[in-house]
Amino acid sequence: MRGHDRINSALPDELIVEILGRLESKPSRDACSLVCRRWLALERLSRRTLRIGASGLPDALVSHLARRFANEIVAVGQRAYGGSHLGRVAYIGPGRRRMDESTLLQPRLYGGSDKSGLGDRVTESYCLSDVGLAAVGDGFTKIEKLSLIWCSNATSVGLISIAEKCRSLKSLDLQGCYVGDDGLAAVGDCCKQLEDLNLRFCEGLTDTGLVKLALGCEKTLKSLGIAACARITDVSLEAVGSHCRSLGTLSLDSEFIHDKGMLSVAKGCPLLKVLKLQCANVTDVALQCVGIFCLSLEILALYSFQRFTDESLGAIGKGCKKLKNLTLSDCYSLSDKGLEAVALGCSELTHLEVNGCHNIGTYGLESIGKSCTRLSELALLYSQKIGDIALSEVGRGCKYLQALHLVDCLNIGDDAIRFIARGCRSLRKLHIRRCYEVGNKGIVAVGENCNLLTDLSLRFCDKVGDEALIAIGHGCSLRHLNVSGCHLIGDAGIIAIARGCSQLSYLDVSVLQNLGDMAMAELGDGCPLLKDIVLSHCRQITDVGLAHLVKKCTLLESCHMVYCPGITASGVATVISSCVSMKKVLVEKWKVSPRTKRRAGSIISYLCVDL
Repeated sequence: MRGHDRINSALPDELIVEILGRLESKPSRDACSLVCRRWLALERLSRRTLRIGASGLPDALVSHLARRFANEIVAVGQRAYGGSHLGRVAYIGPGRRRMDESTLLQPRLYGGSDKSGLGDRVTESYCLSDVGLAAVGDGFTKIEKLSLIWCSNATSVGLISIAEKCRSLKSLDLQGCYVGDDGLAAVGDCCKQLEDLNLRFCEGLTDTGLVKLALGCEKTLKSLGIAACARITDVSLEAVGSHCRSLGTLSLDSEFIHDKGMLSVAKGCPLLKVLKLQCANVTDVALQCVGIFCLSLEILALYSFQRFTDESLGAIGKGCKKLKNLTLSDCYSLSDKGLEAVALGCSELTHLEVNGCHNIGTYGLESIGKSCTRLSELALLYSQKIGDIALSEVGRGCKYLQALHLVDCLNIGDDAIRFIARGCRSLRKLHIRRCYEVGNKGIVAVGENCNLLTDLSLRFCDKVGDEALIAIGHGCSLRHLNVSGCHLIGDAGIIAIARGCSQLSYLDVSVLQNLGDMAMAELGDGCPLLKDIVLSHCRQITDVGLAHLVKKCTLLESCHMVYCPGITASGVATVISSCVSMKKVLVEKWKVSPRTKRRAGSIISYLCVDL
């Protein structure tokens, strides 16, 4: 009967809260909150995470939210957590507001000077301060996860307020905050459940604060991140190694950490599973100790090490049998011998990245292909000594490979890609950039054999042409395609993609000089789910093709079309008027009419201010 409430009169508050708590979609929850005042109140009660894009005065905003959402945790700022949220989460960071050409920050954005200092004051007024942190502590005492990222106005005073009132805190991210030792010591004294701590770019901290925290959270601390903290030295790591035996994740980026500190952690933290190091003064001695004592290690990332040798990887191979993920970046002293040791000892390896390690070549990667049969992702970047034979072994041995990334591997060509295509039929992602020996034959083999492929990127592979994309269109259902700079590709290849890949949502065809309006029309007909397209430097595309594209691709959210002489102000206006979901248009400034600017100025970006 019209006007009769069949729900509110029958369902108790507890049941409605339970239903609202099971809604994972934010739009769905927001819609439910608009039904009536009762549902609005109950939705607030059931909400565990509230994301706010801060503007205005963040201190006042947080205070207001603390009063309005008594049981909620607030996320304010530029970043937001993705995925599901377990526990109560807060992200508080520097607020953003849209600025036009008259903003006081304009001189600084374009490299000018701000002699008045007004720009700094405007920026700081949009950063949370100790007053806001006190409001968080007063209003959200049950908070479990708190991120204060680049909050330059927050000091130890605010952090002490949080520590004293939010004693259930389990995760604390202080990246870029200039807090001092007193604040960190207070966290150690009060937050006895703290598990995760990020101190990246905390320049105000010294060993004193971190040592006190290690003593206070010795039973619970599981994850620690440190980067660019000049006054945190081996003394801190010795305290962590002596007291925090439950530590499972350690990320270090420091010139002030030496073997002494790392030895303490390796010997004192046997449960360590994740280790990421960029420490110029750590040597083989420390990593060999990791191989001996950290037998539970699963993820190891080594960046820019010149003092590590194959002996280090030999120790890892002998001791860390559970290793699954290995990243070697710019480690010039490592060779095939070290990679072979890892391959023979770490048969459970699933992810491998070799980036700029110029002494690792074909033989080392062959060992991986022969021994690591569970490999699911392989990335080879700037690996000049690795040839086709290496990938042939990967194709034979790694049947479960799902992702392959190749960047500037000049000795890898079609033969290697054919071996991968025929052996790794579960391949879902293939990214190749500036591998000039890869051409049609290899990509045709991928189209014929890898039917599960959804993500293909062939940037600046100038031997790849229409024949390759025709095979891909016939054999794969792509969602992501990037063929930027593949100048042999024209209408025929993109038409094949349009007709065969109806689920396509991202397309980059920039710098394709032979691509024209016919392909745009076919994309409009065949790819209605397209959300992002990059057309920059396509000289043959005109307003006519663009109109055909946007007529049916109404879900478009971003369109880049700079340096397309055939696209005029009329074409830009057509895109704006046809795509109601559009969030970003990149175009030359002179192609935007006053009317278009008034209608959608907030989503238009310019390559340069004036031409």
